[in-house]
Amino acid sequence: MCKNNQVRVFEALKWASSYLYQHNREEYAAELLLRHVLQISRSEMLMKFREEMNGENLSKFKHYVSLHADGQPVQYIIGYEEFYGRKFKVTKEVLIPRPETEELVEGAIKRINKLFKEKKELKLADIGTGSGAIAITMQLEVPALQVTATDLYPSSLQMAKENAEELGAESIRFAVGDLLAPFLEKKQTYDIILSNPPYIPISDEKEMSDVVTKHEPHRALFAGEDGLTIYRRLCKELPFVLKKQGLVGFEVGAGQSKAVSALLQSAFPEGKIEVVFDINGKDRMVFAEVGF
Repeated sequence: MCKNNQVRVFEALKWASSYLYQHNREEYAAELLLRHVLQISRSEMLMKFREEMNGENLSKFKHYVSLHADGQPVQYIIGYEEFYGRKFKVTKEVLIPRPETEELVEGAIKRINKLFKEKKELKLADIGTGSGAIAITMQLEVPALQVTATDLYPSSLQMAKENAEELGAESIRFAVGDLLAPFLEKKQTYDIILSNPPYIPISDEKEMSDVVTKHEPHRALFAGEDGLTIYRRLCKELPFVLKKQGLVGFEVGAGQSKAVSALLQSAFPEGKIEVVFDINGKDRMVFAEVGF
């Protein structure tokens, strides 16, 4: 980069991309950080390519690039991640929403429309809501749903509440509690239960990017030696919480679908269990249709 402070937008972007590449980070992050600093869209950035950056913005941009080079996720630096076309605020208290989870939401909406055509009042629970991405998206995409979101950690639930308020999903109910405990205690039942629980085996940590392991909350990532701890607990409790006609949807780790399917089939012997592969060809979702 130029030693004087007269640095144009394209020069700053070129420097940042190269710097991140040298530090084994995604080069595309440079563009996200630059657009965040300048508060502009991609098309606006291209139009401003040959304009000079002021000193304050340049200093801020270099700082953010340095943070990401050191491993801090871009989403925590800029404060949000896009999910299903909406911006969700994220902090280190919650897992960053992934594109794969958008496919879980899409699959759930498709099945709700097919299975519950005649039913007008439907209750849905999102277990381990984190940022609220699943619960909020379901509420906004299917407004007739009565949505409840749970999380064991009040700090995570607060993030979900803020996102719900910001995105106009104020009707969502929130409950602090361990998995299905809030419903078991009150003997509440639901038509639809969705969850993207922690599912990474502890042994996988050493092979993962430090961008994830050193910054995202481990409580939202890891679940025992084989990654199936939470699914086992959920499947034991689900028959007491799911209505006679109900839908369950889980996101799972690649290669876990067979084991999770077996757990759901054991919980609901007459249920129709379906494994769905994501856009990358990985077994990423398991759905159970019960009582239809």
